[in-house]
Amino acid sequence: MFSYLLPVGSKSNTDTSQSSGTPTIPGKKQTGVITFSGPKTEVCPLNGQLYTKEEKDIWQKRRPLAVMIENHSDARPQSGLQSADIVYEAVAEGGITRFMALYYCNILSGTPNRYDVGPVRSARTYFLDIASEYADYPLYTHVGGANCSAPSDPVTGRQSGPCTTNKKALAIEQISDYGWNNKGTWGDLSQFSLSYKVCRREPERTGDERATEHTMYCSTSELWNVAESRGLTNMTLVNNKSWDKSFRPWSFTQKDVKAETVNASTISFDFWGKNDNYSVAWKYDSLANSYSRTNGGKPHIDFNTGTQLTTKNVVIQYSKESRSIDIHMHNLYEMVGSGTGMVFRNGTKEDITWTKANRVSRTIFKDKSGKEINFVPGLVWVEILPINSTVNYEGTEQS
Repeated sequence: MFSYLLPVGSKSNTDTSQSSGTPTIPGKKQTGVITFSGPKTEVCPLNGQLYTKEEKDIWQKRRPLAVMIENHSDARPQSGLQSADIVYEAVAEGGITRFMALYYCNILSGTPNRYDVGPVRSARTYFLDIASEYADYPLYTHVGGANCSAPSDPVTGRQSGPCTTNKKALAIEQISDYGWNNKGTWGDLSQFSLSYKVCRREPERTGDERATEHTMYCSTSELWNVAESRGLTNMTLVNNKSWDKSFRPWSFTQKDVKAETVNASTISFDFWGKNDNYSVAWKYDSLANSYSRTNGGKPHIDFNTGTQLTTKNVVIQYSKESRSIDIHMHNLYEMVGSGTGMVFRNGTKEDITWTKANRVSRTIFKDKSGKEINFVPGLVWVEILPINSTVNYEGTEQS
């Protein structure tokens, strides 16, 4: 059924082996996580933090891994968001947001759970624009995506007739056009082309049964193994180039210390008007010098750790939105071009601008003077909001 997703001459792996792992109980931190000893001297190019040489020896043989993780209220608590280096959030449809998490360095000391990220959901075109910043042929994990859909016959259930998906929203077709499905550059990690060993459904993972669409979890280590088997390590073997040959890291020279004057101790916003299930708030913790996330009025928990999600940097990126452009209610966000936004770090807010020259260029954030933003080393969380969205922030705490 999904053979069209595979490069010519390739076969889908149909391994049906079972995992011996046991899901943990939400709120209880997992034990047995991998730890690394030794001095932390090696800088991660994605999050600016320092890690051991042993950790760098692992990540430098790979390329970044992007995973689509849903945020439907029935999908929470998600697994693996805290282990990411960078997280992007934007509306998928109907005011419900979706995450694209980037994994490279921080995941190495994460959970031992075999299926450590999810629930994984479908591709969207604007996330492809972002994923394209992270390699010549990025690793992009998803479960299907927007494609050329047609109405279903009421009798047979089969699709027939002309395509009813707006051409600009055809994520699956775009993935093919970008060469991500070609032999030697097959970075597209659609679950339909992967074995049970790599991704599987776990309907009772969180302790109660969930609907099927909220149950797909994948193993980051196995995803990297699949990429290696396709010739995509840190090198792209077909052109003998490293994934980061043209990669431009962000600057992470901002000191990790509380500002003298805190003007943003709380941040709150909605993506599509008032929606209690998907409203977001970030609260500044001056002791940890980080922001803790609330989603839908509740602490946003990572299932793997049982702890609330935190970040060192919150970026608001305003983007032109085209809402519900076809009968499938697909949205578009213009990620290539320029715009405005804000950055929050060390308890402060600063107005910024952003530019992205083309699909494969890195998005660059600058302050009002035109100087590139320096981030605090650590997780960066990018919130993509429609232009003219309201972001509330407050705080007058003095050191």
